[in-house]
Amino acid sequence: MATDPLISVRDLNYSAENNNILINISFDIYKGDFVGIIGPNGAGKSTLIKTLIGEIQDYTGEIKINGKIGYVPQSEERERDFPIKVYEVALMGLYNEVGPFKRFKEEHYEKVRETLKLLQIDHLYDRLVGKLSGGEYRRLMVARALVSDPDILILDEPEANIDKEGQSILYEILRDLKQDKNMSIMLISHDLNMIFKETNKIMCMNKTLHCHKNTVDIDINDLRTLYSKDFELFIHVNEKMKVVSNKDD
Repeated sequence: MATDPLISVRDLNYSAENNNILINISFDIYKGDFVGIIGPNGAGKSTLIKTLIGEIQDYTGEIKINGKIGYVPQSEERERDFPIKVYEVALMGLYNEVGPFKRFKEEHYEKVRETLKLLQIDHLYDRLVGKLSGGEYRRLMVARALVSDPDILILDEPEANIDKEGQSILYEILRDLKQDKNMSIMLISHDLNMIFKETNKIMCMNKTLHCHKNTVDIDINDLRTLYSKDFELFIHVNEKMKVVSNKDD
């Protein structure tokens, strides 16, 4: 018997200021899926995520969520002088569980320690957030999303504004979450090399959903629908170079 999807979307449409942003989008996400969402700027990728997490509600169509979502938004500006520590930010991920007027218990602090260790930043437990590097801060945002044990982790351009080493560590952690916990992951990214290397499914978006396939089945015709007619993409797949080109010979 097939398992029920964790996320099911049918005929999703959303408009703002007389602009159609999402058009007739339907898809399912199952347990263990690692889905890369690709498309040009202005394609509606972040808007789609905001409908899934409930930030946007005035859409038409149907969205069914069968599980808890952990969300990592696009890179946020940090107030480097604001006196908040790493563990305090991670605890924010438990606010819905604990409630606004209750005190955190030792079990909550222990859960934060475990999650920071998973993200390889447990040594930064007491550090002020303003002292973190870009990569450390992004991993802290992932920790905040993971501390409540979500069924689905959604990340919006997590590689933005961090160096290659930080990106490598982050993707290694996501790979471990997929392999060790069979966690479902949805990831928006413009890093197509990473998308083709790490994910097992790809959603091609440009206001509507042009494709939703296994990563190995994506071909040049799928990419033509998303990007300009003169493009050349060099995509690393399993340490080998795959050239996807739409330029005339």
